[in-house]
Amino acid sequence: MVAGPSHRDATEREVGVPLGRIALQGTLDVPRDSEGIVLFAHGSGSSRHSPRNRYVAGVLREAGLATLLMDLLTIDEEAVDARTAHLRFDIDLLAERLVGATDWLAQNPETRALRLGYFGASTGAAAALVAAAERPDAVHAVVSRGGRPDLAGAALARVKAPTLLIVGGDDVPVIELNRRALAALRAEARLEIVPGASHLFEEPGTLERVAALARQWFEARLAPRHAERS
Repeated sequence: MVAGPSHRDATEREVGVPLGRIALQGTLDVPRDSEGIVLFAHGSGSSRHSPRNRYVAGVLREAGLATLLMDLLTIDEEAVDARTAHLRFDIDLLAERLVGATDWLAQNPETRALRLGYFGASTGAAAALVAAAERPDAVHAVVSRGGRPDLAGAALARVKAPTLLIVGGDDVPVIELNRRALAALRAEARLEIVPGASHLFEEPGTLERVAALARQWFEARLAPRHAERS
């Protein structure tokens, strides 16, 4: 596993995102002068502590973007899912919680002025696309890492946010699923295949490539002034 970027903002803190009767735990970091924020939707069996997502989040913060990594399941739900593995594939549930977090960010004084993007991994990518379809005016960009965007189904045609699909070159079955999703998307969309990468991008240099692609995509759409200066 690659080490995270050396830069670390003192602004990182744990937050509770209230969603009806529950509150989901998240890690929010808003660097000074941020123009955009990226909400991370983790994948199957993962959490806000995912080292891969945390690495990507660090790269995005170095680009001046705020980040929110959050759990999509409660502690009790995670315990159930560890036994049954069914909640991680409940795309409607995960998307509903992303929509709730999106609304929370829009009301939070610290983040409400920031342009929002989603970064989704595995099943979290499908949830991100469904949520983007539900909040077309709020979501300005989506990036999928090793995702299952095909699981978003009919929602793909309703997504308005520019979408970047990133897949490992050795992840052959998922490449085909992403190609099908790409064909179903009506918004600006692109498929990037990282040579030599497996599903989890564990090979040397592959996660760095993912982070660089995500940074470029989000900078151009969430922080255009910063992208012009860099």
